[in-house]
This record gives sequence, structure tokens and C-alpha cells, in this order.
Amino acid sequence: MELAYNMEYLNLLFNEVYKIFFLIIPVLVSVAIIVWFDRRVWGLVQKRRGPNVVGPFGLFQSLADALKYIFKEIIIPSSANKIIFILAPIITMTLALVAWAVIPLSETLVLADINVGVLYLFAISSLGVYGIIMGGWASNSKYPFLGAIRSAAQMVSYEVSIGIIIINVLLCVGSLNLTEIVLAQKEIWFVIPLFPMFVIFFISSLAETNRPPFDLPEAEAELVAGYQTEYSGMMYAMFWLGEYANILLMCAMGTILFLGGWLPAVDFFPFNLIPSPIWMVLKILFLFFLFAIIKAIVPRYRYDQLMRLGWKIFLPFSLIYVVLTASFLVYFDLLPEKDF
Repeated sequence: MELAYNMEYLNLLFNEVYKIFFLIIPVLVSVAIIVWFDRRVWGLVQKRRGPNVVGPFGLFQSLADALKYIFKEIIIPSSANKIIFILAPIITMTLALVAWAVIPLSETLVLADINVGVLYLFAISSLGVYGIIMGGWASNSKYPFLGAIRSAAQMVSYEVSIGIIIINVLLCVGSLNLTEIVLAQKEIWFVIPLFPMFVIFFISSLAETNRPPFDLPEAEAELVAGYQTEYSGMMYAMFWLGEYANILLMCAMGTILFLGGWLPAVDFFPFNLIPSPIWMVLKILFLFFLFAIIKAIVPRYRYDQLMRLGWKIFLPFSLIYVVLTASFLVYFDLLPEKDF
């Protein structure tokens, strides 16, 4: 009896580990691919070729970079708090991967289809700032610390706007479940009635992930390399992986909240023959293409401009739009009959 119980427990454990690897490996591979895609877009904008030497079309350039980081020496400053210094990149990368557990690629292809998926993502993204603060503080250097403080203020500021933007979507759906949010867009994608919120969400995503033109924590002319200044080797690569995994996550959230998730762009032949996960991936790539284009063509903001945009423009406009959305739904009796 005890042996049968142990075997059942081991089978359950194996299934959970299998699911975790099924989630982590595709995300890591996707990060390598979008880094290559990012560089190719920059090259296209600047009339360069981009990665083109390592492998066909330079596809193995990200793998070569990863191997370089693995074999580089990890240098820890003598005055640094070594435990926190080591934990910071681990926390950043782990949280970036854990957040993907609730992202549905189709109606059935999701690791954890929980009813509070939106709250789960908020909790994980809120914890992400700790890795950056820990890395900047533990380095025991002024420049990383200033970069970490900048990044923390920036991420917290734009999380507020993103949260209020998502309220507009939740009012239209009546559920915190990400799958139900996608299914509610069968008739019309939310990007059409909530287009101003989509634009603000996209710009806030750039600031939330420290992407240009809001990469103030890594402003080379001012702060050398921000909170990553004292990091090297694989520890630096963990920050890098976490950053790109977060960028992909924001693209996935934008797809789910506004672009209909895995739903086809046009529901007739031959578009409805394309598998749901392919539609999801194509939409994520489209949003990431916009991320890459903006990095190549938009100059960096000043920090005061960044804060003013978040607190004096995006926040009031988002609050006003919530009131307008709620009023419209109540007036036309369109509120969903569900409990949050």
C-alpha cells in the first residue's frame, strides 16, 4: 500500500516537473530568438546587416553569446554583500520565468489556468523590482545604486497606470481569468473600443521593462550601465534573460488583453486553419517588432519627462477612461453578470 502511494506521488511529481520544463525551455529559446530578431530590426533601420555570421542568417549568434557568458569569469567586488549580490540576478530571472505559468497560448495550452491570473501577474511583476534593488544596493557602489533607485521608481510609477488600464478590460469581461478575457473578445477585440488604453499600455510596458526610450536606469552617459555595472559573466546574463523574458511577457499580456489572444484575425478560411498557438505567437512577435522599432528610432527621454508622462498624463487619463468605460457599460446595460 505504501509502495503504491509512493509511486503515485512520484508520478505526480514527475508530471509537475515535466510541465515546468515544458514552460521554461520554450521561454528561454524564445528569448534567444527575439534577441536575434531585435538585432536584425536594428540593422534594418540603420541599413546594416545585423547578425549574419554565426549560423544561417546569424541565427546562432544568441547561442554564441550565451556560451561566452557561461565561460566568462564571475567577478564579485570585494566590498559587495556577496549573498545578496548573487541572489539578485537569480531572483530577477526566476520571477520573469514564473510569471509565464498563467499565460495561455490556447484555450487548453496553459500551465496553470487559475481564476485570478491577472492578480498573479500583478504580484509577480511587483516582486520583480526587488531583484534590481538588491543588485544595485549589494554592489556597494554609487552608480549601480543610483541606477537601481531610478529603475524602482520607474517600474512602480508605470505599474500604477498599467493596473488602472487593466481595470477597463476587467469591466468589459467580469473575470480575472486570462482565458476568459480572451474568449470575451470573440466578437470584437478590445483594442478597438479601448484603443487609447492599448496605446498607453504599450508605452507603459516600455517603461516597465526599461526599454528605450525609457532606459534611464542604464543611461550610459550618466550611470555607466545602471544596476548591472558590477556584474559579469553568467550573473549579468541572468539579468539580461530576465529583462527579455519580461519584455515577452508584456507583449503576451498586450496580446491577451487587447488583441484577442489566440483568436484568429479573421474567422474564415484559410485563417481559421492556423493553430491557436501560432496566432498567439504571431501577435506577440508583432508587438515585439514595435518594441524593437521604437528602440531604433526614438531618442531617450529625460528622467523628469518620464515621471511627468507617467504621473501627470497617463494616470489621470487612465482614471478618466475607467469612469467613461464604466458609465458606457452601465448606461447601455452591457456590464457582464459575473463576480470578480
